[in-house]
Amino acid sequence: MNKYFPIAIILLMASSFTSLAQKNAKPTPEKPKLIVGIVVDQMRFDYLYRYYDKYSKGGFKRLMSEGYNCKNNHYSYVPTYTGPGHASIYTGSVPAINGIAGNDWYDRDSKKSMYCAEDTTVSTVGSTSKAGLMSPRNLLVTTITDQLRLATNFGSKVIGVSQKDRGSILPAGHTANASYWFDSASGNWITSTYYMKELPSWVKTVNDKRPADQYLKQPWTPLLPLTAYTESTSDNQPYERALPGEEAPVFPHKIANYEVLRTSSGGNTITKDFAIEALKNEQLGKGKFTDFLAVSFSSTDYVGHSFGPNSIEAEDTYLRLDKDIEQLLTY
Repeated sequence: MNKYFPIAIILLMASSFTSLAQKNAKPTPEKPKLIVGIVVDQMRFDYLYRYYDKYSKGGFKRLMSEGYNCKNNHYSYVPTYTGPGHASIYTGSVPAINGIAGNDWYDRDSKKSMYCAEDTTVSTVGSTSKAGLMSPRNLLVTTITDQLRLATNFGSKVIGVSQKDRGSILPAGHTANASYWFDSASGNWITSTYYMKELPSWVKTVNDKRPADQYLKQPWTPLLPLTAYTESTSDNQPYERALPGEEAPVFPHKIANYEVLRTSSGGNTITKDFAIEALKNEQLGKGKFTDFLAVSFSSTDYVGHSFGPNSIEAEDTYLRLDKDIEQLLTY
């Protein structure tokens, strides 16, 4: 997320909406049944307008027309990496206070590099890789999701979902019911023993269906004809980086493995699909208390780093993400 900034979208979804007069008549406003927090990693604010004419009515346009669009925001910390960004959004504090000073930093006590979500006291749940040795223990303060759990005496459910561990763990906070992230070694959605000893049966079912495999069987092709991407520079610019196994950074792109899948629009789609499975199977928004689903879309960051913010690949990723967000909101 360096050099570029994330867009954070907080959605309050109430089971019903009351008129202003009814709200004024009540001493306490009705609480939403579900809050959905969406972070789009590396998204610049101008992407809302640059691709506006090509967005659907139910995605970014719906958020802009039915919600609030805050246009005078400032980042009061450096660097704007993924870890500090997610920590700052969900804690309301800066790295000097929340402790997430970067994606990595040098720890003077241990005299070694520390990863923001690193935790060697836990184990991976869902695969045999070391990708699950993660937890929120390096985060020094509470998140809005922690405060929600505390305010309801842990009656609220909080779940984090992202391809990146840090994009799921830091928003979900210390007291989350679960946090899930994508493991490139196995193609599974995994977690750590910080949260649970065994994956829920619904997560096992998702993993057994191998949803990521369909993107390895077909190339990433543009949603529109290449000539339609008028908001971007032409394909194959010298600053673009070819994906592993490719000779040139041009469409169509071969998705050679699960790690490469992250640098494609398919990575966002499997995140959306898993988030919907979490909503469905955990019955989020169906209980007595307000629940919180924290979703972070990471492929925008990977694509931006590989192809640049003005590439056709970036535009295609946002147009497809718009459809993913529409499907999530519709559900």
